[in-house]
Amino acid sequence: MRKPEKKEWNAIISCDSQFDHVFYYAVKTTGIFCRPSCKSKTPKFENVVIFKSRDEATEAGFRPCKRCKSGGVRVPDEEWVLDIKRYVRLNLSEPLTLNEIATYCHGSESHLHRTFKKVTGETIHHFVVHQKITFAKELLQNKNLEVQQVAEKVGFRNAAQFATLFKKKTGRSPSKYRNEVLK
Repeated sequence: MRKPEKKEWNAIISCDSQFDHVFYYAVKTTGIFCRPSCKSKTPKFENVVIFKSRDEATEAGFRPCKRCKSGGVRVPDEEWVLDIKRYVRLNLSEPLTLNEIATYCHGSESHLHRTFKKVTGETIHHFVVHQKITFAKELLQNKNLEVQQVAEKVGFRNAAQFATLFKKKTGRSPSKYRNEVLK
């Protein structure tokens, strides 16, 4: 495991298939390894490590990419869904669109949506909203945070939009929820 050399980095950013099977790259923040030709979003240079083989990447704890099938075999759906859930939980302060989640988790939007529902019984949208509301409830227990700040910390740019969704899901406005919890 090492940082990419210039030619390897160029192969990654240009999705050069000539380097497939020459090396594999892994992204530390996702725990996934890919072929250089993978069409997924280009990772940040500082998050990339290089491996000579699939086995080396797997032994280091990385999982094969769903999109480029870097492991030579399909990743079980349950494992992929665990990766998706982890990504969502680590990025609750972001808007988290289906496209963004699919790109980051190396799959298509339709496949992600279908697989997530099949494995969990709920849609990815429902899961994201539930995680954001749960996190918002925790944040609202801090009386030093304004509702606008809580909204931003759970990925909403607009406090009114956050308050509407929060009330729809909990039956109370964020302020009312806070007052009840802090009594």
